[in-house]
Amino acid sequence: MHYPYTNYNCVKERKSAAALTGPSWTKSAHIATLLQLYKFPQLTIGPFDPILSDRTQFNSLYQMAHKGSSLSLAMVSLMDHFDWNWVGLLLPDDHRGTEFLSDFRKNVEKTAVCIAFVEMISSTWTSFSYRFWGNLGKIQESLANVIIIFGDSDSLQGLMLNLGKQVLTWKVWVMSSQWDVTDHDDYFLLDSFHGSLIFSLQHEEIVEFPNFIKTVNPFNYPEDNYLPKLWFLFFECSFSELNCQLLERCQPNASLEFLPRHIFDMSMSEESYNTYKAVYIVAHSLHEMSLQQVQMQPFKNGNEMMFFPWQIHSFLRNNLVRSNMTLDWKQELDDKYDILNFWNFPKGLGLKVKVGTYLPIALQGQQLSLAEQLIQWPKIYSKIPRSVCSNNCAPGFRKVSIEGKAVCCYDCILCPDNEITNETDMDHCRKCPESHYANPERTICLEKVVSFLDYNEPLGMSLTTVALCFSVLSATVLGLFVKNRDTPIVKANNRSLSYTLLITLIICFLCTFLFIGCLTTTCCILQQISFGGAFTVALATVLAKAITVVIAFKVTFPNRMMRWLMISKAPNFIIPICTMNYLVLCAIWLGTSPPFLDQDDHSEHELTIIMCNKGSAFAFHGVLGYLCSLALGSYTMAFLSRNLPDTFNEAKFLSFSMLVFFCVWITFLPVYHSTKGKVMVAMEVFSILASSAALLGFIFAPKCYIILRRPHMNTLCHIRNRQCSRMNNLLKT
Repeated sequence: MHYPYTNYNCVKERKSAAALTGPSWTKSAHIATLLQLYKFPQLTIGPFDPILSDRTQFNSLYQMAHKGSSLSLAMVSLMDHFDWNWVGLLLPDDHRGTEFLSDFRKNVEKTAVCIAFVEMISSTWTSFSYRFWGNLGKIQESLANVIIIFGDSDSLQGLMLNLGKQVLTWKVWVMSSQWDVTDHDDYFLLDSFHGSLIFSLQHEEIVEFPNFIKTVNPFNYPEDNYLPKLWFLFFECSFSELNCQLLERCQPNASLEFLPRHIFDMSMSEESYNTYKAVYIVAHSLHEMSLQQVQMQPFKNGNEMMFFPWQIHSFLRNNLVRSNMTLDWKQELDDKYDILNFWNFPKGLGLKVKVGTYLPIALQGQQLSLAEQLIQWPKIYSKIPRSVCSNNCAPGFRKVSIEGKAVCCYDCILCPDNEITNETDMDHCRKCPESHYANPERTICLEKVVSFLDYNEPLGMSLTTVALCFSVLSATVLGLFVKNRDTPIVKANNRSLSYTLLITLIICFLCTFLFIGCLTTTCCILQQISFGGAFTVALATVLAKAITVVIAFKVTFPNRMMRWLMISKAPNFIIPICTMNYLVLCAIWLGTSPPFLDQDDHSEHELTIIMCNKGSAFAFHGVLGYLCSLALGSYTMAFLSRNLPDTFNEAKFLSFSMLVFFCVWITFLPVYHSTKGKVMVAMEVFSILASSAALLGFIFAPKCYIILRRPHMNTLCHIRNRQCSRMNNLLKT
């Protein structure tokens, strides 16, 4: 009995015009080594392979597929669009996988995408099992939730069979169109590939193809041996293994259109389109060759066209050129991709829905176009999945690289004081301007509130009240002395110097108002001039009073020089002399580096403090040194006259006042330099008030007490009696 062989014809007179091979490039290469010996045309329908395009090895082979040179760039663009910076790669362990990996790494260098792992998968079952299963746990536990699969079903058949059995529903698979998940749906028990994204090369739509699929039937094509097998498998028709024909007519309305998508997809795949092009080009080539032969030599009646296989090559090349299949630069420009989303929920749906495109010739930033609302992700995700090595650094934090890891893996640290970041994943913090400060979250810069030692705040109000009270008290003492100017105690202590000192103290108390309130440059200059000038006059007056006390005691003994000093009131000239020296110092200060209005942005976090800058620190400390030298001279003269009779015991009070003055200003210097802002200004005001109050209290309080509470002691008789008794005691001794 004769058993026919499928796809084989024993009739010797009939010869095949060309061979269509694929999709496996390895099988096509093996077949090509044999066919090229006879220059037999071979057209491959599988993915483009650079080895098969080598004309020195395969001069009779033509590839129908486009190069797909921009596939890696398209996938990187998708990663960058969704901020997936931590992705894994599953590639065939051959030259095509190596070339794709090289292109992918070259493209990710321009973006923030990093490769989490690369697994090179062998096409053989044994090597795949032992090598891949050992690393499957690493893939499952990897933070990379997006995994790119490159290759075709033939080169990665081991991966298809094993990966479909795994529970990996939290991974998003991004793959090329050759990786057809619909053909292997039976293995995906928990629908691992639902939500996958597939890159498919755009091709011309064949309008007649869907209609052909709907109407195709084995009874309409009795010579076809493949269609009866499909009807036997899908529609349970009786089948004869002898002649591959249906035994009886079954289900006349049966159509491939009604089959589930995961079993039979109505759309034309990339390989189907390549097959269509191959048949179309061969048919046109044969047609052109037959026309040429008819023109050259008409056939005899009943004779078929006779030709050798190598004769068709020139016609194939011409048709390939017309269809732009041999122009490499044109293929690169035509590498346009449709992005398909695989819907397989509920199980068996098997839809590939177009959700976007990638056009490499479009403007920068517009190559990738996506309709995100159409994309269905794996059911574990309620929104766009994340695939990152490290969580995003929130605003207020900056990224810090981890030594020994990829740039996509980093730690997040809070920005330093007064620095912010207002976006996620910032590499550097931005410093706030001097007039602003960072909020506690380090996300925005807030404008600082202008602040100064104001009258309305508690500290300024307290100092103002104290200064005003002491000014009034000094004026009261001055009025009391003027009222009792003819009494012995006022006369004995040099009325003019007392008046001068009291007026100067009033000015000292009032000059503190220049330190409080809104400031100007003029106010800053007046602060230091009035403060230093008032204290210079006050200390010079104290010095004159101390010298006057000493001279008054010496004049009790016969001495013409002392009498002249007493009568001429020479000690009073100390005041203008000391004042002139101070004015010279001020002139030098103002001429070199005068005080000016300044702002302090660092003392308080949220405030900008307006204050007076001393200008020349040397000049400021020089004025303080000059005042201290006057105080030291006054203290020395008062200390030398400490044992004078009680009538002239003002020297003791002068000593105490100068001692307090020294304590105040010696304490002032370290505290002044250790404080900032308003506290520093307040410290200077307090020192002025304290030292002025010491002069007022120690020098004039005892005299006011006698005038007000002991008027009987403020008589000439009382003073003379005490003088006489003192003189007698001195003579006896």
